[in-house]
Amino acid sequence: MAKVAEWQHTMYSVDSGIQSGATTVRDEDAEYTTSKHYTTTTTVTSVHPDVDAPHTRAERLRAAMFPETLERNTTIISTQLDSSQMTNVQQLAEPSQMLKTAIIHLINYQDDAELATRAVPELTKLLNDEDQVVVSKAAQIVNQLTRKEASRRAMMQSPQMVAAVVRVMQNTSDMETARATASILHNLSHQREGLLSIFKCGGIPALVRMLSSPMESVLFYAITTLHNLLLHQEGAKMAVRLADGLQKMVPLLKKSNPKFLAITTDCLQLLSYGNQESKLIILSNGGPEGLVHIMRNYSYEKLLWTTSRVLKVLSVCPSNKPAIVEAGGMQALGKHLTGSTQRLMQNCLWTLRNLSDAATKQEGMESLLQVLVGLLSSDDLNMLTCATGILSNLTTVKQTH
Repeated sequence: MAKVAEWQHTMYSVDSGIQSGATTVRDEDAEYTTSKHYTTTTTVTSVHPDVDAPHTRAERLRAAMFPETLERNTTIISTQLDSSQMTNVQQLAEPSQMLKTAIIHLINYQDDAELATRAVPELTKLLNDEDQVVVSKAAQIVNQLTRKEASRRAMMQSPQMVAAVVRVMQNTSDMETARATASILHNLSHQREGLLSIFKCGGIPALVRMLSSPMESVLFYAITTLHNLLLHQEGAKMAVRLADGLQKMVPLLKKSNPKFLAITTDCLQLLSYGNQESKLIILSNGGPEGLVHIMRNYSYEKLLWTTSRVLKVLSVCPSNKPAIVEAGGMQALGKHLTGSTQRLMQNCLWTLRNLSDAATKQEGMESLLQVLVGLLSSDDLNMLTCATGILSNLTTVKQTH
């Protein structure tokens, strides 16, 4: 300790260069100072290698590990003699930069987390304020914070914060506030802990309410958040059904964005699979017509695949089956039996087989029958089985009339 105190009170109290990376030089008055600038190495070979080499090596290391500390136009001449072999310094450059970047990210992550933790109580109060302008501004700030992982995790650990966001979403009539709160829940839904917070705080009814919003961005945030909940949160399916989510989702089939429709149809599949009541709700809201329209008019493979999955689930429902056939489902599904992906073709074939006993009186089936006959020569056992079953149902029933 005495030595440290002595060092601090002598002429060596200035930065030695360890902290800043600067070199220490001696001026004409014999005082030692820290250089604020970096010298340029202009030569590699030296008459006195024992004296000059360490300085040159330090400059090369600095250039490799901390290139931003060098002055502009500084030239560091490499000692590389064989272009096919990297020097030790060159080999060190990339991992040192990666390590430095990782440390910076770690520091920033910690700073974000600490900032958010301190801000949560105050922001929660502002979200509960009576002044709607204050509430809107607070929602915008929270939305910005939840875009970063560290601050997002701090937010989702506060039930009071999430509950306040949900309450604002349910009660606001301001479009920008609705967009900000929907975005917040969307950001939180990327982690399981966030999904649980949204579920426990009653976020599902609020999100279902947002499915009636005229703002496209709010619709997107709401449907994708609900989709994440349906996929990963236990109890979410029942909660969506109880909140009349199906009644709000089926009309969304009239939207034109293929990616939005793919998420919506996947939600319908998740809700209707194994639940007869959900299938009947989809039927009563015009679901079969909307789904068949998609199969007939879109080319986005993921959308066609998710839609075919819903139709496959509905095709085993005695009430939905004739409605799908009447809407032209046989012909629409038959369009995708050639030139489509394996998964889409397989879904279409299974759905057609389920529907085929209710389609014996359908007109305009010639092209479908031709495709099915062609599939009888397929090497794929599943395809062969489905094609045979469809043809059997169509022809056998027809002969009995």
